Amino acid sequence: MENTIKEQLKDLRTMRRYIRTLRMLAAKAVHDVFPSGRLYVDHAVSKGYYCKLKLARPTTAADILAVKQRMQALIAANLPIETIEKPTAEVVALFRSKEGMLDKALLLETVGDATAIYNVLDGFADSFYGNLFPTTGIIYLFDLMPYDGGFLLRVPDPDNPDELRPYIKQEQMWRTFQKEIEWEKAMGMKNVGDLNIKNRQGVMPTMVKVAEVLQERAIGEIADEIAEKHKKSGVRVVLISGPSSSGKTTFCKRLQIQLYAQVLHPLMLSLDDYFVNREQNPRDENGEYDYETIHAIDLKQFNSDLEHILAGEKVALPTYNFQTGKREYLGNTIQMQPNSVLVMEGIHAMNPQLTPALPEHVSHKIYVSALTSIALDAHNCIPTTDNRLVRRIVRDAQFRGCSAGDTLARWASVRKGEEKWIFPFQENAHSMFNSAMLYELAALRPIAEPLLQAVPNDDPQYPAAQRLLNFLHYFNPINREELPNTSLLREFVGGSSFEY
Repeated sequence: MENTIKEQLKDLRTMRRYIRTLRMLAAKAVHDVFPSGRLYVDHAVSKGYYCKLKLARPTTAADILAVKQRMQALIAANLPIETIEKPTAEVVALFRSKEGMLDKALLLETVGDATAIYNVLDGFADSFYGNLFPTTGIIYLFDLMPYDGGFLLRVPDPDNPDELRPYIKQEQMWRTFQKEIEWEKAMGMKNVGDLNIKNRQGVMPTMVKVAEVLQERAIGEIADEIAEKHKKSGVRVVLISGPSSSGKTTFCKRLQIQLYAQVLHPLMLSLDDYFVNREQNPRDENGEYDYETIHAIDLKQFNSDLEHILAGEKVALPTYNFQTGKREYLGNTIQMQPNSVLVMEGIHAMNPQLTPALPEHVSHKIYVSALTSIALDAHNCIPTTDNRLVRRIVRDAQFRGCSAGDTLARWASVRKGEEKWIFPFQENAHSMFNSAMLYELAALRPIAEPLLQAVPNDDPQYPAAQRLLNFLHYFNPINREELPNTSLLREFVGGSSFEY
């Protein structure tokens, strides 16, 4: 069985099942070792999952080791994991009777389904939103690593299943997540059940406004930093990167306004306009055009233009025609003034290969991503990739004429490109901006659902569409009209006051 699972871990569905089963084992182990303790699975970071062990005292390395050893004992016993479906009222009553399970009861109550599914391992009941393995013995590799007052749940590397995913230090991402989590905790909305209650109480319009103000304040703080560095060290270039559907474009436009308020003159330049002509574009291992590689950009021409722009010369800018697959010159020019700041956005902006001759002191790098910090409940965090995927499905359908099935089919290739060309450089950033908003999946649900429901059951993407539908089902919807027209989310749902 172990070899079979190892071979299947490259399949994302199997990997998700493996991780869910590990979380069940961790929750059961904490229950056994620390009956009055509580486990929180917060979010993915450093190629693992950050977990907190809430005890009456600070968590120690010995506590974490005790949990790990109990998990190993449960795996060695090869115990069955039952999946049970009952009327929701009965499942809610079950969780309300358990210490520390009120968040699960609240989520089920606010969703309002007739029945609910939960899992039982050796008398311990919990719920996970997706299938678990039928027995504990299928789990063959994991680790718990002490990490900032809690621990990192480490999992196998799908590309090398005999080893754990390599640990990567991500201090900036960690700080960004923690800042968001602290705000949500202060607002009393750590889990989706809390969010649904606020929605039903009619206070979501206020929560939307608060979230937007906090995001605008974060953009303003980044603009303050750029202005200060422009004054002191001569920063003249702002490089903005981030993965697909992170909201880079709207962030750029809102940052531009903040820079104007700093009496700077931002000039915008898109790296996409420096794509090589399509016939020159590199191809991937399947013979398809690889638009994710940095070599899809004409690096020689880009760096030549950048050199002349920074020298104060007037430079003709290309425009890439995505229909013909060719660069065109339509009369657009750019010329910097003493108070100018060149703002460039693209997935490769953090990559040192992009600007090898650019002195470090003249640039400010910003990483933008949708770091989803709200969780379904204490044991079920929301993958940031799912947040971005839902955004992209909605955007592609509204503005690019793509079906949800088309977007889902392309997603694996997009993710592969991100892993190779974006994520390795994110900690090079001077600033990190979280574009995710507490309320956004509730706002995306009414638009995304019919798109996902339209994926036919004979489409290879049907299981992925159903998984996202099941996930979105937990969010009580809100009307997109609640969003201000400057909201970053308008980039995806439409109705923005910005031009794209």
